[in-house]
Amino acid sequence: MTDREWGLGHEDPALFDPAHLDADAWVHTFAQAGMRGVVLTAKHHDGFCLWPSAQTAHTVAASPWRGGTGDLVAEVSRACARHGLKFGVYLSPWDRTEARYGSGAAYDDFFVAQLTELLTGYGEVFSVWFDGANGEGSDGRVQQYDWDRYHRVVRALQPGAVLSVCGPDVRWCGNEAGHTRADEWSVVPHELRSAERTAQVSQQVDDGEFSRAVRSDAEDLGSRRALAGYRGECVWYPAEVNTSIRPGWFHHPAEDDAVRTAEELFALWRRAVGGNATFLLNVPPAADGRLGAPDVTALRGLGRLLREFHATDLLTGADLRFSSGAPVPLRTTREGELPAWRPASDDEHPTVSAAWTTATPVRAVCVREDVRQGQRVELLDVELLLAGEPVWSCTVASVGYQRILDVPDVEADALRVVVRGSRGTPHLLGLAVRPTPDPSGVGASARP
Repeated sequence: MTDREWGLGHEDPALFDPAHLDADAWVHTFAQAGMRGVVLTAKHHDGFCLWPSAQTAHTVAASPWRGGTGDLVAEVSRACARHGLKFGVYLSPWDRTEARYGSGAAYDDFFVAQLTELLTGYGEVFSVWFDGANGEGSDGRVQQYDWDRYHRVVRALQPGAVLSVCGPDVRWCGNEAGHTRADEWSVVPHELRSAERTAQVSQQVDDGEFSRAVRSDAEDLGSRRALAGYRGECVWYPAEVNTSIRPGWFHHPAEDDAVRTAEELFALWRRAVGGNATFLLNVPPAADGRLGAPDVTALRGLGRLLREFHATDLLTGADLRFSSGAPVPLRTTREGELPAWRPASDDEHPTVSAAWTTATPVRAVCVREDVRQGQRVELLDVELLLAGEPVWSCTVASVGYQRILDVPDVEADALRVVVRGSRGTPHLLGLAVRPTPDPSGVGASARP
């Protein structure tokens, strides 16, 4: 509403009057993009609440929007239910309007009361997203957040919700540029669960640079080398990659020509979701309440690319061979609880091979572990063959929930996957070979 990134606090609620806001249109676009859930910024650092909170007068109830009777949290929650997407909330721990900020327990009471409103009035919440913003720093009011108390409230009111970033369930990857690690481990030292530690490296200054900064000081968190000498507890703490579709996290008309393209988003998705992480994409509405036209174009394009990517699997109907253990389907879809392939304990190099009938250009190989058993594979060889001869190979040092390996469009008619190293018996759940799309839009290109 003010063309800023961070609000300063105490802005006039009359500024909030998005004449064309349609939450259903937002969520419909996100569904078209292939998204599975929405996390709404219910309150940012400026303290203005997008729901009529009983804890403060600084809310939509004091605005002219919907005649002062609006509740955007409710509108987005209902839209998610209509379109089959999960609903989550972000609530800034820092509040530049609330007078009790920095007072200790009194502010914690205020924050918990607002958190309770969000977790009891809007149906099932799948994610509660906290950052560590405490922007006033040493020269202003400082609030020592009672993270344990906040977490207990979420567990009590929404036991199915994951606590993200400044929480023990989903780990921040460490930057907001969409940068991913070469090998992402979900099993990491328990110290990484410290909300205070995450807060220390969160954005503290609205300098316009943090959202595209890539830090590489912790590129390896869970390999044997990284854990060598570590004597503490390891925990299951999978990563999330977050970035914005625009240079900033809020809408600025001057950035309309800097929106990420569908192809850029698809590449980010492949590296994040294809690198054992979840992907959270920020999409900011304009001041009138609508998503920008270039944003909508990019999102719809992303959905088209995702559908195209998943449309064909060369292993459907292929002849799968296993070096040991009982054969299983090895599908990369989410439907049902598929059995995982578990090789024999004395199988030194568990191997899956497959062949299909027609030499076909390949764009990607997808591998999934059964993370219900943990993350175990730590060295994997993947090889594509044509007429019995290798034409492409790749070695990776982790798999996890999913690993998508880009292939430089080589033609192949067979695949071989070999587990060279594992922490205990590996459990492979899914395997897919994605063909290069035919430029004509009809299936994959191939030759006899």
